[in-house]
This record gives sequence, C-alpha cells and structure tokens, in this order.
Amino acid sequence: MLYKVQKFITENDLLDSANGPVVVGVSGGKDSVVLLHVLMKLGYQCIAAHCNFHLRGDESNRDQEFVRQLCKQLDITFLTVDFDTFQYAADNNISIEMAARDLRYDWFETIRKNYKAQAITTGHHLDDNIETVLLNLTRGTGLKGLTGIPVKNERIVRPLLSCTHAEITAYTQAHKLEYVDDSTNQTTAYVRNKIRHIILPVLEEINPSFRKTAAETITNLGEAYNIYQQEIQRIKADISIYSDTALRIDIQKLNRYENQTTILFEILKDYGFNSDQINQIVRAIDGESGKVFYSDSHCLLKDRDCLLVQPVILEDAAIKSKLKLSIFDRTDDFIFSTDNQTVHLDADKLSMPLSIRPWEPGDSFYPLGMKGKKKLSDFLIDQKINRFQKEDIQVVTSKGDIVWIVELRIDDRFKVTERTKRIAELKVVQPVARPFKE
Repeated sequence: MLYKVQKFITENDLLDSANGPVVVGVSGGKDSVVLLHVLMKLGYQCIAAHCNFHLRGDESNRDQEFVRQLCKQLDITFLTVDFDTFQYAADNNISIEMAARDLRYDWFETIRKNYKAQAITTGHHLDDNIETVLLNLTRGTGLKGLTGIPVKNERIVRPLLSCTHAEITAYTQAHKLEYVDDSTNQTTAYVRNKIRHIILPVLEEINPSFRKTAAETITNLGEAYNIYQQEIQRIKADISIYSDTALRIDIQKLNRYENQTTILFEILKDYGFNSDQINQIVRAIDGESGKVFYSDSHCLLKDRDCLLVQPVILEDAAIKSKLKLSIFDRTDDFIFSTDNQTVHLDADKLSMPLSIRPWEPGDSFYPLGMKGKKKLSDFLIDQKINRFQKEDIQVVTSKGDIVWIVELRIDDRFKVTERTKRIAELKVVQPVARPFKE
C-alpha cells in the first residue's frame, strides 16, 4: 500500500518530501490514523491537526486525547482546537455538517500558513468517493457532482483516494495500528451511512466488482468533465462581457448555441441562481424586456439585447456604504419612501448596470425639485456639507449619468412619474456615519 500511495502522490503531483511539512487532519479514526502513518513512513514531515467539534459529548473528548497521545508516541507536532459548532451553525444559518467543514478547513489553512506547510492532507479514500457520487445522485447533480471528491483542491490534497476501505483496514491490521471508532458511523439515520451500509452492499450483490467499475467510471467522467469545462469556458468568452460591476450576456450570440439551459446554468450558478430560475430565464429570453430575476446575491435583468447580472448590493471602491437594488412592477398601493436612505426611481429610465463611486469635482446633475443642471460642488455648498463630510459623499450613476447623491437627492430625470411602470428601489444597508447638516 505504501508503494501505491506514493505512486498516486507522484502521478498527481500532490506532495514533495523536499518541500517542507504537511498538515495532516487527524480525527483519530481509522482513515486518518493510516494517512498519518503512511505519510510518515514515506518520509514526510507531518503536523497533526485535530478538531474537537463537541458534537458527541465525552466521545469527542476521548478522540482528542487519543490523538494527543498518538502524536506523543510518534514524536510529532500535535495541534488541537475546540469549536462551538452548534453556535457557529446557528449564527451562519447552515447545517452542522457544513459548519464543521467550514471551521475545519479554515483552521487547517491557518496552520498551513503559520507553519509554511506545502499542503493540507485528509484521509478520504476510494469508498468515500463512490459514496459521494451516489449521494450527489440522490440529491440531484450536474456532471461536476459525478466526478466525486477532487484529488487536489488548491492546497488540500487526498493521498488515499486510490485506496479502498478494505485496503486501509488491512493496513491497520498489518501494522497493528490503534484507532478510535465514531459511534455515529454505524447508525443509518444519516443518508451517507445508508448508502454505506445498505445500498453499496446491494450493488455489490448485483455486481461483485461494483467498486472497481464505479471508480473507473468516476475517472472517465472526470476526464469528460475537463473537456466539457474547456468548451464551456470558450462559450463564456464568446457570449459574455465582464466588468467590475456587472456581467453582460449577449442574447444574439447565446441564441447561436443549442443547450442554452446548460450554458446559462454554468454561467449563472456562480451568481446564486438555481435550476428552476434558469429554466424561467431561458423562457424569458425571447420575451419582452424588463423581466427581473433575483438570487440571494444578484439580480438578472432581461434587457433588449442582453441578460444583465448585477449584485443586489452595490459597493463603492472604499466600501464606505452599501446599497441594495430591487426592481419591481408599480402597483396602485405603492408608497414612496420618506427617509433619506431609500429612494425610488423609474427603472425604465435607467441603463444597467448601476455603479456607485465617490463624487468628483466635475460632477453635475439635475436636482429633484430644481430647474436645470447644477454642479454637484455647488449643490453640496447649498446643503451646508463641510469639507470633511464631502469626502464621504457618493453618487450612483447610470451609464455615466448621476441618478442619486446618496442620502441627499435624486436626479429629476429619473424620478417616478404617473407613467412609470417599473420601479427601482435603492436602499442604504451600510450607511456612512456622518451628519449632513451643520
């Protein structure tokens, strides 16, 4: 098994014993103990890192103490940390599993930087890979989900990914390695454990070589995915224009391609849009302009000749304030905002994307309620804004035209009128702490 692991490391360019230490995630379970033992046998300088998530009471503390004593026997650096995983999950509105993952890898990366380690290693093996693909299938997945666990993900590498659980078990027996068992691994209350203890054995009854054929299929799908990604990147470059504030997708160029749903999914998934929304966007491509779709972080506007994607939160370069953009149809019960941190504009008079920036001496606009054009510098004098307060003044622009002096005045050209059909709402979500009047 030592030769197999070293061959896998070399073929995938995972580690180099001459490049410094390696951070090894050691839970105390069979897989991580074998990983640590194998890497040490192969001549790598190991730093053992153990996370106590305090999810299993006394058992969590037992695991922590086991790894501490193991590292003492091996005479290697042992690092440990305690996490309030339940609180972190609640604070960030995520699952316990995701909370533990975030906490673990963030801490591992801190260790890697502090110790100038070449990589972070985890004990994922071939059976984990197969289980992950089956799990992704049950949840619904694209091609990416069928490629399994990546061998290398930036600084995270998985040297045991070519080894089966049976091979790892045989290694512990051959080297008389001790480890601790996680009692939750045996319960079928978790979906992954159902796959491990129920579904995989049935699949092996159907095909005794299932694990081998599954591994080969995952490898083949990974190679196919690489080819697929190359083509997706070519199409992205052809139909998309990226800027600091927005993404513009050319509808005419998009229409030259078949499988528009797949193309848009690959482009828009990074902006938080899900499959159902993308199906709706595809149906809206040949419809009237003005349709708007929202993810948690971005809005997509179907314009005349393009799909325009922009953050719902606008930020200036200095991040002095943040603005949330919303676009909606005007209704009979619409009520104008009465506070200076929220304004309503005629959405159809705006050219997307909107931008936010500090004001400049040459700026001018048409102040709401005033006749004609006015220099912004003169307007600020009229409003009794002192020179220190002026440093924080920001403007929202549409195709270079100022539409709002943030928290002060909108431009008359973009105001809501009786003919307005769609309204753009801009709302300050991170204000600058400043008094506007002396």
